[in-house]
Amino acid sequence: MNTITLFKMQKALDGHIESQHNLEQEDLFDRKVLALLVEIGELANETRCFKFWSVKPASEKDIILEEFVDGVHFILSLGIECGFEELETISQIQLNEQDATKQFLAIYEYVQKFRVSRSKQDYVHLFQSYLKLAQLLGLNEDQIEQAYIKKNEVNYERQRNGY
Repeated sequence: MNTITLFKMQKALDGHIESQHNLEQEDLFDRKVLALLVEIGELANETRCFKFWSVKPASEKDIILEEFVDGVHFILSLGIECGFEELETISQIQLNEQDATKQFLAIYEYVQKFRVSRSKQDYVHLFQSYLKLAQLLGLNEDQIEQAYIKKNEVNYERQRNGY
């Protein structure tokens, strides 16, 4: 996935939000980590992959895509916090895991590992793991990029309206 444009868009949105809320001097890293974990949970809830007790199907694909993209926003934002926005591409790795529940759990582990290390290697592993989840959910890079752009516009609108 070519991330340069996405990083630029996220950096502009982050700057706008931080300026609007007087957060320029705040360390937002842990809040962004928690926000990412919450977004991952919301995505899992929409996929219903772990709800063995229920016969209700997963949400529609467009809802899952929107929830997925919410996570992309925070992954990008965390990369910016650590100075990784020069990463031009995040390569897709071979999909070994075929179970969405296990992939969600792996992502949670990668988030925590990155939170502690703040290393580029752990960041790339987190991003790759999240993109592997996209594959499991039937989402492709073009869909993700287009949905990201659309949601980025929504986020600006929300800021203008006092969200």
